[in-house]
Amino acid sequence: MPTEFLFRDDAYLTECTATVVGITEKDGAFGVQLDRTVFYPTGGGQPGDVGTMVVGDAELVVATAVYGETKQDIVHALAPGSAAPAIGSTVTAKIDWPIRYKRMRMHTGLHLLSVVLTYPVTGGSIGTDESRLDFDIPEAGIDKDDVTEKLNGLIGRDADVTTRWITDAELEANPGLVKTMSVKPPMGSGKVRLVAIGDIDLQPCGGTHVKNTSEVGRLVVSAIEKKGKQNRRVRVVFG
Repeated sequence: MPTEFLFRDDAYLTECTATVVGITEKDGAFGVQLDRTVFYPTGGGQPGDVGTMVVGDAELVVATAVYGETKQDIVHALAPGSAAPAIGSTVTAKIDWPIRYKRMRMHTGLHLLSVVLTYPVTGGSIGTDESRLDFDIPEAGIDKDDVTEKLNGLIGRDADVTTRWITDAELEANPGLVKTMSVKPPMGSGKVRLVAIGDIDLQPCGGTHVKNTSEVGRLVVSAIEKKGKQNRRVRVVFG
């Protein structure tokens, strides 16, 4: 049964009530599938949410969330030793909001970093305190302070972050929207979610973002590392 992805419509929802529709088990640890959830699953360089699942008087720890056998359902991986709730039971799913919010701020910041550095993106990772993007950049000097200044200039424009949907066919007709070489846009369901940052940036993305760039806060380029002949890894931290 497909999971209703509540975080796609409102990334600021921190909890929801849901019904258990499936249970998986691997190496003694249980995974719980719900009919709806606020938990973002690992994907696109963004880690799965952590949090809790309240069942009656019991509070179960959710170690992460991942996609199930298809991209249409989400499995909440319980911490080892946790008992699985019964199928059909009602639970309250709660994310660890401080962690999620940092990742939302970072994710929006990385989209802006891809505007500052107009090179193909070869990889990336979103963290709570440090994140990175890898770029296909020819041998050339990139100044950390210069990139930091330009990045925070975009953050300071207080641009609204909005989403809309287009069809798979529309995306295929506009390949320039895709900046990532290693991570493919979430296609296959017939529609693709676009994230727009004012008139600054527009690209496919299924992740969670803040509503306005003012929420990102100051970001600092902490390192630029050479990872191959043309690959450069740019790390950012909160300033």
